[in-house]
Amino acid sequence: MYKTISIDEFEQVSKRKALSIIDVREKEEYQAGHVPHAINQPLSELAQAKLPVNKEQEQYIICQSGGRSAKACTLLSKEGYQVVNVMGGTSAWRGPLI
Repeated sequence: MYKTISIDEFEQVSKRKALSIIDVREKEEYQAGHVPHAINQPLSELAQAKLPVNKEQEQYIICQSGGRSAKACTLLSKEGYQVVNVMGGTSAWRGPLI
């Protein structure tokens, strides 16, 4: 099981502390603009990937709107990662994309 957070809550938390953010969109989508500090790990490659993150640290998983990130959260939580699905995703992010 995993937690879910709204984009509004995510934006507030990200202003208070540094977060570990994984963007599971495809590389081209990520390169076109992503939430600051997010690393890219496409959902299509996630099952075979070895993530360079601490399993014990909360990982905020984001995609375009929340669907792919929910799938990624299901997969990663089964692998023992502490994950939070960011609902609304990059399309709802009101800050600058880099």
